[in-house]
Amino acid sequence: MWSKKRLKGERMSFSKRLGEREVIRTICKHLDVMPEMPIPFGDDVSAYNIGDDNLAIIKTDMLVDKTDVPPGMSVWQAARKAVVMNVSDFAAKGVKPVVILVSLGIPTKLDRKAVEQIGRGLNAGAREYYTHVVGGDTNEASDLIISLSVFGTAKKDTLMLRSGAKPGDLVAVTGLFGKTLAGLKILLNCLKAPKKIYKYLVDSVLMPYARLDEGLALSRTEAVTASIDSSDGLAWSLHEIAKASRVGFLINKLPVAKEVEEFARINDLDPLELTLYGGEEYELVLTIKPDCWRKAEEAIKKVGGNLLPIGKVTAKKQALLEINGEKYSIEPRGWEHLSTKE
Repeated sequence: MWSKKRLKGERMSFSKRLGEREVIRTICKHLDVMPEMPIPFGDDVSAYNIGDDNLAIIKTDMLVDKTDVPPGMSVWQAARKAVVMNVSDFAAKGVKPVVILVSLGIPTKLDRKAVEQIGRGLNAGAREYYTHVVGGDTNEASDLIISLSVFGTAKKDTLMLRSGAKPGDLVAVTGLFGKTLAGLKILLNCLKAPKKIYKYLVDSVLMPYARLDEGLALSRTEAVTASIDSSDGLAWSLHEIAKASRVGFLINKLPVAKEVEEFARINDLDPLELTLYGGEEYELVLTIKPDCWRKAEEAIKKVGGNLLPIGKVTAKKQALLEINGEKYSIEPRGWEHLSTKE
């Protein structure tokens, strides 16, 4: 995500102009759909029915040095981030990861110390989220690639998919937004930030956290009607739920961090842009049954988290932001590999 060249707008190849999501759509058109597929293409994880309403839950995601590792991120942090990326999608479905497989593409220039740091970072991330790395594969590559496959199990009726939101449901998130895009601008563009918020913003990039405890707690409440991880940005996450659930949103309380507001003021930036169209914050974006709000809120508090209301689900299929009585369209923009669009 963090390529300097991408932010400078270098000349793109055809495949980059095509965009990651169009690549996925194109490939899916040529795949036979598995009969009785428990989770359709396009959700955060995949699944296979193993009987008695039990599902094997599977997720794979890769970290590539050139596009996913910003300046200042250590190899240990990069390996840990690869775990966070995958676990965050399990969190969004309310599923506990059980084991992890790792495939590594190793450049010949990488020395023993760096490889040791990869191992330590992978183990630190796995243990942080109650799981283990149990095997994998290695090969030579022109760039560092850390690709994980994560496995778990769940009861079918406990999964929190993207497709269940209903008009009247409350919209909520598990944290504040804008931090990672602000931190990225500090790391890449050397923008200014006071010492009191510099570390907070930069650490959000270098040391992200998945909301696994929150996701597991919420899955037990039966209060959540739809859920997604926000790694592609808040705006895009809202549009993905809207598309899957065939609903719209009215957001009237944007979850912008106060540190982001201060950073935006100092650097003459738009805090709404930082909040809506960033990415890799790994918060959960959720829709909650109104009569179950207190139950969901209490479940989150018990695991040390927060549940922040930001709006409601509407029948009209559009995503709107309300500020001081005025309504504005939330554009379907966010982070996307292989594209010049953000």
